[in-house]
Amino acid sequence: MSRNSTNQWDITDGAYPRPQLVRARWADLTGTWSFAFDDDDRGQAERWQDTTGFSQKITVPFPPESPASGIDEPKFHPIVWYERTIAASHLAAADHVSGHRLILHFGAVDYRAVVWVNGQVAARHEGGYTPFSADVTDLLGHAGPDRIVVRAEDDPTDVAQPRGKQDWQEEPHVIWYKRTTGIWQPVWLESRPATAIETVHWDSDLTQAEVRLHLQLSRKPRHAVPISVQLSFEGGPFAEEVSTQAAAAELELTVPVPALANGQAQQDYTWSPEHPRLIDARIRVGHDVVTSYFGLRTASASAGSVLLNGTPVFMRGVLDQGYWPRTHLAAPSPEALREEVTLIRAAGFNMVRVHQTVADPRFLYWADKLGLMVWAEFPAAYAFSATAIRRTMTEWLEALSRDKSHPSIVAWVPFNESWGVQDIARDPQMRHYVTALSDLTRAVDPTRIIISNDGWEHVNSDVVTVHDYESDPASLRRRYATLTAADLTTQMLGPAGRLITLTEPHPFAPILLSEFGGVSFDSQQREETWGYSQATTGEDFAEKLQRLFAAVNTGTHLAGYCYTQFTDTGQERNGILTDERTHKLDPTRLRNIVLGRSTTTEPTKDPSASEDGHTNRP
Repeated sequence: MSRNSTNQWDITDGAYPRPQLVRARWADLTGTWSFAFDDDDRGQAERWQDTTGFSQKITVPFPPESPASGIDEPKFHPIVWYERTIAASHLAAADHVSGHRLILHFGAVDYRAVVWVNGQVAARHEGGYTPFSADVTDLLGHAGPDRIVVRAEDDPTDVAQPRGKQDWQEEPHVIWYKRTTGIWQPVWLESRPATAIETVHWDSDLTQAEVRLHLQLSRKPRHAVPISVQLSFEGGPFAEEVSTQAAAAELELTVPVPALANGQAQQDYTWSPEHPRLIDARIRVGHDVVTSYFGLRTASASAGSVLLNGTPVFMRGVLDQGYWPRTHLAAPSPEALREEVTLIRAAGFNMVRVHQTVADPRFLYWADKLGLMVWAEFPAAYAFSATAIRRTMTEWLEALSRDKSHPSIVAWVPFNESWGVQDIARDPQMRHYVTALSDLTRAVDPTRIIISNDGWEHVNSDVVTVHDYESDPASLRRRYATLTAADLTTQMLGPAGRLITLTEPHPFAPILLSEFGGVSFDSQQREETWGYSQATTGEDFAEKLQRLFAAVNTGTHLAGYCYTQFTDTGQERNGILTDERTHKLDPTRLRNIVLGRSTTTEPTKDPSASEDGHTNRP
């Protein structure tokens, strides 16, 4: 299935694990693996990597704590092992031929992984949210079948480890949830030439009417190899094919795009939630051919507004935990990721804040395709130490590299509510850390908004965000009716009793209410239900939502908001949908509430409004 039936380059239907660097043939290694707990850490000493099969069976990529895995054991098990074979059918599916290299990919393994192939170490990786791979060609046997063994170590009590909302206590409490240990994103095989494309990054410069492609190859070519880049838009050519020769492992190619030279016509090609236009690409380096895509858009903050492609956009967002009751942080299926984006857009939101996890690349693909702006937030460590700093910075850079070409991502969020830097208001080391990570993010990617520490105690941030769970709509409206960034000085305490900023914000910085609401409603009336305020009936829930959204949609100086939250998660029942993604109230009524419309009549459309009906004026 392709994004456009006239486009023959695109083979991405949302299932391929790495949608911005696609090869035509690959072998899926998810499914049944053998599995074992190693609570006493005996496996390495006893060389379990040489063992054929373990006593239990697990369905990968679902974590062992989850019901869908077939294990369903949420207690502390810090070390787990996996084993499976590579069959001849996998090599055939990957189109592996003599002279090519066979690459084993892991989307994510939480937290520390060692991979063996036929008893020999193929890869080591630390970081539970980012991908890694290994060239296993020289480890394959000649008699077959070949064996993969994975050891994953995930110490639930290690609070220097970036863990996000995964609970460090054995039973979930307050706003923390059951853990996700081991393999939780796709595992797959890919065959490619010896000199092959390793990474693809896209940048665009609309003022210069050009697109820049950054490539990293698997190795430095022994001789100059031919390179070509073709771009396509809606099935037709978007630019002249660029062809050259290269003999370096890292390359940058510039593709002039004459259609962008006419500034008035650029809006016909730019990406936005209303018009999620994507440019398709076909890249050839020697014998390696991949397909990719990107979007043309700019994101910035100025004059009290968030600007998308130079135009104010009101961010109507919702917080999404990326968590399912039967699969935890792993998506139940590729289709579930598409459904998640579809449901968020159908509810009237144009932005999602992916909270305390790194989104599955296939979720970002659908956000790109269906038009949903994303705030990409990193999962927090809870200790402040040299180890926590090293781990966070290393994995954050890996996440930036993986995701920086997705047009849907408009903001990077390194920290949330001072988690891991709890004493930032008093400790200059913590302030330096947050400042440094924000600047490091800008150095890697200067094209997006940086929200240094979402919610309060901002330093070095492009916008000012506030978390406010005031349940009285009138008080909420009054609080933000006249507030400007100039008011949010280092002397002002926020709703949670924390200073909003620790450094003087720009007087015209946009203000966003990036957490509010949190109304809990559970029709089953379970005792463990938790939320910031309560609704007793479905109608009470709808009326509370109506008043809260009306308070922030009009009559304030806000540049946007993010409602908490999209779905119920664990013991939290403050979602607008249940944890199974069913609606708590009529979908049309919900959309009208989010958009600030009457539930009985459609509003007269303001000529300065976007397609979803919200005025774009700052």
